[in-house]
Amino acid sequence: MGSESGRFKRGAQSRISQWLRLRPKASAEDPGRERERLLLAVAAAGLPIAPAAHPVGYRCSCERMGCPTPARHPLSFAWQTQSTTDRSQIERWVRNQPQANFVTATGMVHDVLDVPLEAGRDALERLLAAGIAVGPVAESGADGPAAQARMLFFTATRGTPEDEDEWWPCELDCHPETMDEHPGLRWHCRGSYVLLPPAALPGDLAVAWVRGMEHPLPDPLTLLETLTDACALHAGTADHDPVASVAWPLSR
Repeated sequence: MGSESGRFKRGAQSRISQWLRLRPKASAEDPGRERERLLLAVAAAGLPIAPAAHPVGYRCSCERMGCPTPARHPLSFAWQTQSTTDRSQIERWVRNQPQANFVTATGMVHDVLDVPLEAGRDALERLLAAGIAVGPVAESGADGPAAQARMLFFTATRGTPEDEDEWWPCELDCHPETMDEHPGLRWHCRGSYVLLPPAALPGDLAVAWVRGMEHPLPDPLTLLETLTDACALHAGTADHDPVASVAWPLSR
């Protein structure tokens, strides 16, 4: 009886081992397919995307001498008009440019509130503890120098009023060419973009989702006070209230 039981167990183990060898690999073991799935989820949520440069060692694939934003900029100067949510086009880009990063153009469907990583982590914990709806969140360069590590909060846009005369500027507005001037909170809206996860950065760094696109985009003003407060504490200037200087309408 014991020997039959042993043979049965060995047979079962053999079948399990065979099944493990033959089963399809999980998506985590197929980074190309997982990358495509994540990018298509962004497009399905209505966020337009376009191809971007990628790292080549510590350099940028654009081969520009002294590229100021290596692996962080679109491939085309026409990225705003090139950005799309078309599934077929995105599939072609992903499959034909397997190393490319991707950016999403802000200010059409969504904005991004971009803060120092440690401030962002503190704010995210506080927002969730308070029961405030937080949308998709990504981390950029989390294992790199603290000055370059950022957290990105994806929100609904406030940047496309029906009547252009109603457009109000925001002192936190951030465009790609002015990012170095905004070490604290950056508000990416019309004319700006951010790298989308998953993206590779020089030095084996990355941009990755903390909370994915299954979370609805919130109004940015529901996050702004907590984010600015966390940034002020992070910078050691808690006595300054940056919310008071925001020139953005409080109603749509």
